[in-house]
Amino acid sequence: DMEWLAERGRDAPHRNADVMRDFYGYFLCVRSIPVPVIAAINGSAIGAGMCLATACDLRVMDEEAKVGYTFVNLGLHPGMAATHFLPKVAGQQHATRLLLTGEMLDAEAALRYGVVGEIAPKGQSVEVATEIAKKMAKASPVAVRATLRSLRIQQDEGLEAALRREADAQSQGYARSDFPEGLAATKERRKP
Repeated sequence: DMEWLAERGRDAPHRNADVMRDFYGYFLCVRSIPVPVIAAINGSAIGAGMCLATACDLRVMDEEAKVGYTFVNLGLHPGMAATHFLPKVAGQQHATRLLLTGEMLDAEAALRYGVVGEIAPKGQSVEVATEIAKKMAKASPVAVRATLRSLRIQQDEGLEAALRREADAQSQGYARSDFPEGLAATKERRKP
């Protein structure tokens, strides 16, 4: 929501750090769901929306969808655990490129970069994600939950520190002149 972002630019950095941590928590609670969470990306997933998908256990993407971690184009440090989860999902090299360029990816590029695990035919991302979930549901529920817990423990190591760092860096970014220009450029669909 562009107005919510604009409001951040009018607020004090110390308050924005708290606001951002609360904001992250609303969405990153998917990490506490005790069953596998599969993101079905069926449209554009940009910025926070893609961070939410990245925090999920698996990602399936519609062949016509687009994704991107475009924070730097707004003049902001990435948030919502992007700097934590993306290197784990896509590898350090790909994460660095995507987070520092803010470039958008089509489905083939997202698969090649390791951002998503599977491409679904047009309009079928939810169905493909559901089929994967059904396969998981056929396995032992105790084993699936225990395995998921083990995977998440490893993935979540250092998460709290990353969230604190991201919230602090974003709160400072909102106070800089790059941010209003990045926001205006995004609204006007032009380069900053």
